[in-house]
Amino acid sequence: MHKRFLVVCCLSLLAACAPKRIPGTNISDTSETRAILQEMERYRAALEALDAKAIVALVSPKFHDDAGTEDPEDDLTYANLQPHLQALFQKIKDPKVEMNVRRVEFNDAGDVAAAVYYWKASWRLPGLTPRADQDSELKQMVFQRVDGQWKIVSGI
Repeated sequence: MHKRFLVVCCLSLLAACAPKRIPGTNISDTSETRAILQEMERYRAALEALDAKAIVALVSPKFHDDAGTEDPEDDLTYANLQPHLQALFQKIKDPKVEMNVRRVEFNDAGDVAAAVYYWKASWRLPGLTPRADQDSELKQMVFQRVDGQWKIVSGI
């Protein structure tokens, strides 16, 4: 009986010393990781609302995304993001986006963060097909702190 009590006490101490995790994830529960997750949720909600202005408000003036290609013609920057999104959003209807963040890492200075996430999206293109299209992919979104606020630098 005495040994069992000691084992329970030791396990309780070990559990108390374990780092706190955001429920349902393996991500450390800190104010910084929560801030990154909050920005990602704002991005997801703006996508579903087809709100180009809201997305542009989330990105850094240094924003640059190469769309996963070497062709500079399809690169997105802060300057061309809003017109690109507005044109895209005119074509799609009923977007649904799920984002499952796998990890959030910060540089040593704490002013750059990278979030690895799996996204699953579906939408309709009424002018092209009656059925919904869908996509899923493992991606990375990079953030930089700008005037105390986390802003997206790439990865949308």
